[in-house]
Amino acid sequence: MDSLSVDHRIFAIAPSQLPANKSAMTHLEPKVTMQESRQTPTPGTAGEVFLAFLLLGLTSFGGPVAHIGYFREAFVVRRRWISEASYADLVALCQFLPGPASSQVGMAIGLQRAGYVGLLAAWAAFTLPSAVILVVFAWGVTVLDPGWGQGWIAGLKAGVVAIVAHAVMGMATSLTPDRERATLAILAMVIVMLMPTAGGQVVAILVCGLAGLAWLKPLISRSVPGDVQTTPVSKRMGAVFLACFGVLLALLPFLAITTQSPVVAMIDGFYRAGSLVFGGGHVVLPLLQAEVVAQGHVSEHAFLAGYGMAQAVPGPLFSFAAYLGSQYSAPPNGVQGATIALIAIYLPSMLLVVGALPFWEHLRASPATRNAMLGINAAVVGLLAAALYDPVFKTGVTSPQSMAIAAAAFLAISAWKLPAWLVVPATAVVGHIVL
Repeated sequence: MDSLSVDHRIFAIAPSQLPANKSAMTHLEPKVTMQESRQTPTPGTAGEVFLAFLLLGLTSFGGPVAHIGYFREAFVVRRRWISEASYADLVALCQFLPGPASSQVGMAIGLQRAGYVGLLAAWAAFTLPSAVILVVFAWGVTVLDPGWGQGWIAGLKAGVVAIVAHAVMGMATSLTPDRERATLAILAMVIVMLMPTAGGQVVAILVCGLAGLAWLKPLISRSVPGDVQTTPVSKRMGAVFLACFGVLLALLPFLAITTQSPVVAMIDGFYRAGSLVFGGGHVVLPLLQAEVVAQGHVSEHAFLAGYGMAQAVPGPLFSFAAYLGSQYSAPPNGVQGATIALIAIYLPSMLLVVGALPFWEHLRASPATRNAMLGINAAVVGLLAAALYDPVFKTGVTSPQSMAIAAAAFLAISAWKLPAWLVVPATAVVGHIVL
């Protein structure tokens, strides 16, 4: 990956042909016409934003990279809310930021179309369908868990092994294509396996980011920015939002300790997870596992069952937070816990998108930023590889039958190119029959 610019032509292909993760789309330069560079979005309403994203929230299967393709078709081609080059710039920005890339792109489109209310409308409409489905599933797990449910939960866990293994392979191909970045990925994996906490993941990200600045600098070439993006946020307000992000990240752990409030502790855990997920998608798995399973809030089997179900629903994978919040062993849980967890994990993304948009042209022109991100992206591969071993493989493959289910699911996804939303429910059915 020699540059972090994005060619807008990549979004003309079908979602199923897109690369396995968001950073794989960063190697081409945008070609900007004079007409595109002068195009500014027409102001719209929050209502139209909500309806457009609600349709996507109900139908967007296939993961974050597929979502980018769906957004391009909906907002560049059909509705013409944004130019091709400006859309490519938004995607590039969201690759720099921690958090879910597709949701951040949606927030940015909503912000540019209808202001702050448009941002909230885009987020709610795209996120709530999958969040509601997962909360209902959590209720079903609680009600049906004793007895017949063990087999299909074991099948879901085996399916998760295939999903995460496929994600590790795809991300390693694009994010660690040379020996330097492969070395950083292994270093990150070793760090988080020796320090199996959220703190260990922070250490791995920081170490690899600093290594990217020092070690990967010769690999980077300058990229030329595309057309200037229009945003209703001034640089002064952007700085305020970025400051709020940093203050909350530093202050919430202190408040959680001093107040001993379970609500504040939940907000702190999910806010931190949403703040540190570089790479999006499956990378949230180890961070959330460290926050909720390692702390005893959610059982490991419930965590993996919900993660498997999250592959089978439309919309963003971060809706998994709503499932976890509802599954907490002590209050806040249920609908209240789901609401708190969902808002807390997305709040960093909202603050960062609004804060970074006014400064994006400067940020993307900085070689130091690009160098650090290459090291962080390599660390992402190591984090996910460690999670593949523990807890995914250790709890998902417990017998020859479960190994066979995991292998068959991996074959279906990687060789036969079947979608995860089809494969994962199938593993649950097979698990119910044979496990």
